[in-house]
Amino acid sequence: MSKLIVMMGLFIITSFLFISTVYGEKTCKPTPPDMLGPFYKPNAPVRSSVGKGYVLKGAVLSSANCSAISGARIEFWLAEPNGQYDDDHRATLFSGGSGEYQFESNFPPSYMNRPPHIHIRVTAIGYKPLVTQHYPSQGKAEATFDLVLTPKD
Repeated sequence: MSKLIVMMGLFIITSFLFISTVYGEKTCKPTPPDMLGPFYKPNAPVRSSVGKGYVLKGAVLSSANCSAISGARIEFWLAEPNGQYDDDHRATLFSGGSGEYQFESNFPPSYMNRPPHIHIRVTAIGYKPLVTQHYPSQGKAEATFDLVLTPKD
């Protein structure tokens, strides 16, 4: 009897996974929020590069079904190589038709006991704003960081 119950349970789980995949009911885990920090300034220039040496790329996606969000406004700001924030290290870009983005900068320095990081703020029509940070790995020249937004209620 217990083998039958286990078999039925496995069948139900397998069927659910199959149906979810076939009918596109996939969900993505939202990107965890992080501090805005004291150095945010709105209206950074539209550009995809503020330096050389580190490339951050990924896609803006919906947590509801993992679909791409095109035209999302993505704002970046980070400290310049000496650990100071300035207008030369701020940028705004918009996600492409498949939700993709690419941003290039210097490798962010650590400062005031903070690890290297890049601040990110993402807004898109129909979604809650996301404020997060990307923490690059030492010795890496690029990373992929998907930005998963939650639909508004």
